[in-house]
Amino acid sequence: MKPEELNRRFATLTTAHLADACIRAGVPVRCGPAGLRAVADGSRLAGRVVPARHTGSVDVFLEAFEQADPGDVLVVDNGGRLDESCVGDLVVLEAAAAGLAGVVIWGLHRDTADIRAIGLPVFSLGTLPTGPLRLDPRPADALTRATVGEWTVDRTDLVLADEDGVLFVPADRVEQLLTLAEGIRDTERGQADRVRAGTTLRAQLRFADYLARRGEDPSFTFRDHLRAVGGAVEE
Repeated sequence: MKPEELNRRFATLTTAHLADACIRAGVPVRCGPAGLRAVADGSRLAGRVVPARHTGSVDVFLEAFEQADPGDVLVVDNGGRLDESCVGDLVVLEAAAAGLAGVVIWGLHRDTADIRAIGLPVFSLGTLPTGPLRLDPRPADALTRATVGEWTVDRTDLVLADEDGVLFVPADRVEQLLTLAEGIRDTERGQADRVRAGTTLRAQLRFADYLARRGEDPSFTFRDHLRAVGGAVEE
């Protein structure tokens, strides 16, 4: 999917919609750690992963930009370290100059005010004034994969991020996931509109029927019931 189309469709969705779509499609839900947050409030991004494993020098990022296409997202693996920042304003500025859609850092950033002024979406675990005080050996696969939390991603993955956090999805499943997410979005919006109009969610989902069925069959779950009545809510 072209970056323009991905961004157009993601613009009306959230990462929550897509996470629920993953569950429905049987795709692993690969969320970044809960602490990954946008440097600037309201930031959103979507694009193909460009991985870079940081070992103390920014040269790995510059080399990643040489291989990146417009609309890609730099995904920085700094092992979740909280004792150094690994991305500053110059790296973000260079990412913008290379046409990237944003930066996701499993680690810390610095130069917060300048990064906000640049305007490129950046997600990180937080900020710290000091840069790296080490230079470790660079692994051979520094530009082919990156680990973020418990997940390892590469250029076959897409990353999407918003105010709820960061989500990775396989590029070859994104069309299916977007379509499912759009259906979930529309169902939930309709449910919310009906609650505002006076029809409770319990009534819409026939919750009393669920309780009665569960009383007869304790193995019958709420998700079983939701699938039967066409509710979204949990997936």
